[in-house]
Amino acid sequence: MRHAGAAGRINAAWIVFVASLIAFGILVWSLIEPEKKAGAGETLVVFCAPAIKVPAEAVAHEYEKLYKTKIQFQFQPSESLVGSAEISKLGDILLPADDSYNDQARAKNMIAESFPLVRMHAVIVVKKGNPLRIQALKDLSRADVKVALAGDAAAVGKLTRQALEKIGVWEPLEKKAVSKGTVSNVAADVTIGAVDAGIIWNSMLPQYGALEAVEDASVSRAAASVSASILRSSKNPTAALHFARFLAASDKGLMEFKKAGYDVEEGDAWVEHPEIKLFAGAMLKPAIEKTIVDFEEREGARVTRIYDGCGILVSQMRALKGKSLPDAYFACDKSFMTQVADLFLDSNDVSQNQLVILVPKGNPHGITQLKDLGKPGLRVGVGHEKQCALGALTATTFKTSGVFEGVMKNVTVQSATGDMLVNQLLTGSLDAVVAYISNATSSADKLDAIKIDIPCALAVQPIAQSKDSANKRITARLIEAIKSAESRERFEANGFTWKGKQ
Repeated sequence: MRHAGAAGRINAAWIVFVASLIAFGILVWSLIEPEKKAGAGETLVVFCAPAIKVPAEAVAHEYEKLYKTKIQFQFQPSESLVGSAEISKLGDILLPADDSYNDQARAKNMIAESFPLVRMHAVIVVKKGNPLRIQALKDLSRADVKVALAGDAAAVGKLTRQALEKIGVWEPLEKKAVSKGTVSNVAADVTIGAVDAGIIWNSMLPQYGALEAVEDASVSRAAASVSASILRSSKNPTAALHFARFLAASDKGLMEFKKAGYDVEEGDAWVEHPEIKLFAGAMLKPAIEKTIVDFEEREGARVTRIYDGCGILVSQMRALKGKSLPDAYFACDKSFMTQVADLFLDSNDVSQNQLVILVPKGNPHGITQLKDLGKPGLRVGVGHEKQCALGALTATTFKTSGVFEGVMKNVTVQSATGDMLVNQLLTGSLDAVVAYISNATSSADKLDAIKIDIPCALAVQPIAQSKDSANKRITARLIEAIKSAESRERFEANGFTWKGKQ
C-alpha cells in the first residue's frame, strides 16, 4: 500500500511538472510571438474587373505572403460587379475598370472610401506584324477585317461606344462586330485569329505577347480611371482598408501596376500604421474629436492633433519654414487660412460659427447689445486679437459697431480660446464674454447667449491639405471624414452651422 501511494505521489508530481513545463512554454511563446499583423487570418472578397486581373492578382499574392490574409477575387465585367456586390452584400472591395461604376455604387450608398490606382485608354489591337495593315479606326470598316468589341457590361465597351457615338461611327462598327464579350474575350479572339482586330485597354497589351497596338486618337478618347473602393457591406473594413492602402501604395501595389504597363496615380508610400498631423483651432475640438477617433480605428492610423488658437498655430507654421508642417490645417476662420495659403492646397469651407455675448443664466446685468459691455464695473472677457480667430473677429466686430474703446476698458481677460473664457464666466470671475455659440453648447443650462447680429460676427471654418504632405491620400480621406454626413451631425450638435457638401 505504501508502495502504491508513493507511486501515486510520484505520478502526480510528474503530471504537475509536465503541466508546469507546458505552461512555461506557452508563456515563453506568448512573449516571443511576433505581433499579429493587420488583417492576419482574414479573407477579403474583391469584386474585380478582368481588365486589371493580372496586376491585381500579383499584388494580392505579395500581400497574402506578408499578412496571411486571403484575397478572394470575383472576376466579372464592371457592370456586373456593381450588381453582384449590391445583391450579395458580402464583398469588401469594389475594383471596376472605370470610376463611372464606382459612381453608380456610390449613388446607391454602397461605397465608403475610394483609392485612385491607375489610368487606361482604349487601343485597337491586331496580331503581331499587323498582317492586314490596319492603321486607323477607319480601317476597321473594311470588308476584309473581322472585328471583336467588348459588350456594354465591360468598361471598355461602354466607354468606346460613348466616344465613337459622338463622332457618328459607332453604329456601323457595332453591326460589323462578330462578338461582344469581355475585354479578355476580345484580346483572346484576336490572339487566336478568330478576328483580325479588336479594341481593348492599352495597359493589357503586355499580357498578350502575340498582339500589338494601333493607336487612334478617336479610340483613345475612351479613357478610364480605376479606383479601389471599400464597400459598406465589408464585415472588416479595417482589414479591407489595409489591403486597399497596399494596392494604392507608391512602393507596393502601384509598382506592380506600373510594371504591368498601367499609368499609375500618385500614391502614399507604404506604412503599416500611417501617422498624420492635424493643426486645428481649439474651438473645433468638440465637433471633430469623435470623427478623428473613429477614423483612426477604421484606418489603423494615428492622427496627431494640435489644438490651439489659430494665431498661435499660424505663427508655429511660419516658424517651421516648410519643415514638419502639418498634413492638414483646420482654421477657425478664413482669415487665418489666408495667412498660410501658400503652404496649402485649395481649402474647403466646412462650417460656420456665430459670435455671441455669453452671460450667466438670467442675464443679471441686463446685457442686450454690444455697447452694454461698456457699462461701468463689468468684467468682460474676449479672445486675444493676435492669438486666435475669436479675438481677431471680436476686435473687428467691436470696431465695425463703434464700441471698441468703450468695451475694451472693461476687458479684464484676453484668452487664446473661447473655452477658457466660458470657464471663467462659469466660475464667476467674469460677468460677460464674447465667444462662439459653440463654446456655450455644453453649458446651455447655465448660460444665456445674445446674438451679435452683424455680418462680420460670423466665422467660416475652412480645412486644407499641405502641399508638401507625404501622406496626401490618407490626409484627403481624413478631410472627407470631417466633411461626411456623420460629421455634420456632430458639428450641428455643437452649435455650428454646416457649409460643407458630402
